[in-house]
Amino acid sequence: MKQVIEINHLTKHYGIHRGVEDVSFCVEEGSIFGFLGPNGAGKSTTIRAMLGLLRFEQGRIQLFGKDIQKDKEAILREVGYMPSEAMFYPSMRVKEVIQLAADVRKKDCREEAAKLCDRLQIDPEKKIRELSLGNRKKVGIVCAMQHRPKLFVFDEPTSGLDPLIQREFFALIKEYVAEGTTCLLSTHVLSEVKNYCEKVAIMKEGKLQCVDTVAHMTKTSAKRIRMVRDGKEESFLFKGDLNELTQELAKQNLTDLQIEDPSLDEIFLHFYQ
Repeated sequence: MKQVIEINHLTKHYGIHRGVEDVSFCVEEGSIFGFLGPNGAGKSTTIRAMLGLLRFEQGRIQLFGKDIQKDKEAILREVGYMPSEAMFYPSMRVKEVIQLAADVRKKDCREEAAKLCDRLQIDPEKKIRELSLGNRKKVGIVCAMQHRPKLFVFDEPTSGLDPLIQREFFALIKEYVAEGTTCLLSTHVLSEVKNYCEKVAIMKEGKLQCVDTVAHMTKTSAKRIRMVRDGKEESFLFKGDLNELTQELAKQNLTDLQIEDPSLDEIFLHFYQ
């Protein structure tokens, strides 16, 4: 499978403050790749380095087989990027911001922009200062998508969006991906990764904890044990020999016992803790 993003041993420090250290992963063409971690984990730093928006000390980053430090302009023509906090001129109208984004790319995006505004329920006549956080997010989505790039990079795109618009946003992503686009979705929302991503990289404190398929991560030998002992409810994750556990539990004064697979949320949170 062709690799759209290849990050090898990326290291970036901010003086004495933590950035990212020795981060490596690849994203395959035509996939939705989850980039997961709590706020401050290093996701945005990795993305900005990947797009040539900041210098890094060590490592190599390639997009579409080209080096970001050597071919930045050519690479960014094929990327639609939405930062976590997009800023627009407050006095401009929505349609003017969207047109400006298209003009920068020297493309006629009017047809695609109109479709996106309709699907995301955006009023193009409103001024930016009149918009809520969620509606400003929607304008950022249109600016990132309207030129139909080969790669979407979304950094926390759904904060502030109502559930119906979130669903429509992911429906749009799936439509573009079905036509060959690739998407890197940076988020701390576990349900988004579970529902839409095939593969995920998990960051914590500037370091990569895990890269795996969502399907494989669910195949764990760990079990969630729920029991009532001496009138008290207890619950814990157990990874070991269930025969030994049940023999030990048989000695206890149990009135109820459940053994079940852990949720994917619990599996993900294990990497955070």
